[in-house]
Amino acid sequence: MSDHAGPRTVSPALLGAGGGGDWLPVTAGESGAFVFRSADAARYAKCVPAADAAGLEAERDRVEWLSGRGVPGPRVLDWSSGDAGACLVTSAVSGVPADQVSAEELRLSWGRVTDAVRRLHEVPVPECPFRRGLDAMVALARDVVARGAVNPEFLPVEQQHLPPAELLARLTGQVPRRREQEVADTVVCHGDLCLPNIILDPRTLDVSGFIDLGRLGLADRHADLALLLANARETWPDEQWARAADAAFAERYGIAVDHDRLRFYLHLDPLTWG
Repeated sequence: MSDHAGPRTVSPALLGAGGGGDWLPVTAGESGAFVFRSADAARYAKCVPAADAAGLEAERDRVEWLSGRGVPGPRVLDWSSGDAGACLVTSAVSGVPADQVSAEELRLSWGRVTDAVRRLHEVPVPECPFRRGLDAMVALARDVVARGAVNPEFLPVEQQHLPPAELLARLTGQVPRRREQEVADTVVCHGDLCLPNIILDPRTLDVSGFIDLGRLGLADRHADLALLLANARETWPDEQWARAADAAFAERYGIAVDHDRLRFYLHLDPLTWG
């Protein structure tokens, strides 16, 4: 992160957030967001230019809401917004991201991951004020595709040579059926339920919490399950492990997963980032 690249121009110190102290840049995120960690590793700050403040405010509201629902995750510690930008400071969720443990460690924690996901999905739907349903995601995908902003690296390998508009067209024909399924199977979804957003205690392999809650909202549970099961395949050493893990998840979660629906959401998600 170079001095002239701009991250220090949108920082907790400049925006008056975080209560002082030393902040270390972690990474530049999507859409001009910059992430910082406090020197004592107890807090994280996410800062954005003023043009992106509304999106960060929406994430703040989701973090606050979920922290009162018995689902482990960060807590909002500070918020600042003004002409220079906006900054959200949250407590750190201690542990390691689930994509950074070994296949054996993930296997040992898999039942606890399943329980944590089920607990999130069991939060009463009427209590959730946030939506991220199918129609919103399709509209977002149309915008990303129209702007030519799809990142080919996010696509499945077999789709990376195809025009994004064609990929979207393949999905839009399924929307009426998927909409009916969503109505019958709506839960509180994380919205980006991949292993990096699930934090594990490295000693006990319990789930310490979910992070990156900017897309949390009501949606078909398969939108979450599609990302989780597909992403876990990158850790499992072979297809036999993956199939066993999928079956173990489904049994413990208590669902007969719809593989066509999983595939639909797995193919829609990469078109919504850009």
